[in-house]
Amino acid sequence: MAKVESGRRKIEWVKNHMTVLNYLKELYKDEQPFKDVNVAISIHLEAKTAYLGIVLHELGANVSITGSNPLSTQDDVVEALKEYGLNVHAQRTLDQDIYWKNIEKILESNPNIILDDGADLGITLMNKYPEKVKNLWGICEETTTGVKRYKSLYRQNKLPVPVILINDSYMKYLFDNRYGTGQSTWDGIIRSTNLSVAGKTVVVAGYGWCGKGVAMRAKGLGANVIVTEVDPIKAIEAIMDGFSVMKMNDAARYGDFFVTVTGDINVITKEHFLKMKDGAVLSNAGHFDVEVKVKDLEEIALSKREVREGVEEYILPNGKKVYLLGKGRLVNLVNADGHPVEIMDLSFSLQLEGAKYIKENHEHMKINVEPVPYEIDQKIARIKLDTIGVTIDELTQEQKDYLNDWK
Repeated sequence: MAKVESGRRKIEWVKNHMTVLNYLKELYKDEQPFKDVNVAISIHLEAKTAYLGIVLHELGANVSITGSNPLSTQDDVVEALKEYGLNVHAQRTLDQDIYWKNIEKILESNPNIILDDGADLGITLMNKYPEKVKNLWGICEETTTGVKRYKSLYRQNKLPVPVILINDSYMKYLFDNRYGTGQSTWDGIIRSTNLSVAGKTVVVAGYGWCGKGVAMRAKGLGANVIVTEVDPIKAIEAIMDGFSVMKMNDAARYGDFFVTVTGDINVITKEHFLKMKDGAVLSNAGHFDVEVKVKDLEEIALSKREVREGVEEYILPNGKKVYLLGKGRLVNLVNADGHPVEIMDLSFSLQLEGAKYIKENHEHMKINVEPVPYEIDQKIARIKLDTIGVTIDELTQEQKDYLNDWK
């Protein structure tokens, strides 16, 4: 019961701060737009995701839910969710067999709509259970990695249903990827290490929206920031934002903290580890544990041990020590609680609206991968402004006519 009570308290806390989701719940409670709809969710299973599942359940959906990363699930939240009437199969574990068995248990629900984070749920259904595709109306994808995977399927003409790219919608990437990742990544690093950031050198690999957020928050904490990039346009942007830009091979010798946010593999490898200063801290904020090449670290290290919860010390052949956070998995979720509540309120409101759009339009939607309609972005933005008591100007008819003349 202690776990259930702990999980319930976490859920109640986020419920009190997810004002946009609460607004939508009240708006749709009489309509029950998801009545008898099977909704399957695979998103990092902590309190904010749990509350999204609860809201969908209260709006009529048959909700089945699991995690989307082995170490981002919070077991007390899982136990509490079971008491809310949801079909829950999730566990915090590094056992890959358990993770994939939970994915498959969720797919037993024959989902009409999938809310995905990283594409594991949707792609497993397509590859292992093609007979279930006939029940599936569409997918909403939460994060950059999943977007890449679904776009790849689309390019190969292997995508059987439309995918709404929540990640590529304005009200997601402008806030979740930038401000959410920025704050929660440093929450995980600082909470785990209890080290100062001020005066240190931070190396941020990747200057997409997530990288922008991580670099911005590092700068705010007093760090000197180096950005590594492969895109020349983003590299110039980082320079104009006031950061140094160089190759990882050069940056490796300077960094006190390293954060990878590229969505690609082998960003920090053996050659970089061996150039690092004694005490360098390694972390990843990309979806999969493939950016910091842990296999290389395991192969060259003379020894390793856990020195703090979520912090592993590796002693290298040159006698220097480096520290890996969260086993190279998402540091903001493995070593902390993920993005701030108010940020995920926006993203999960988009998930709800995206699911509602699929439910109402799936019969004539083309198979495509694209963001939510812009009108939904604007709707969520206006609700958010309303919940914080902010009003903005509106164009007069004369102003609208003037702008239309230029189109």
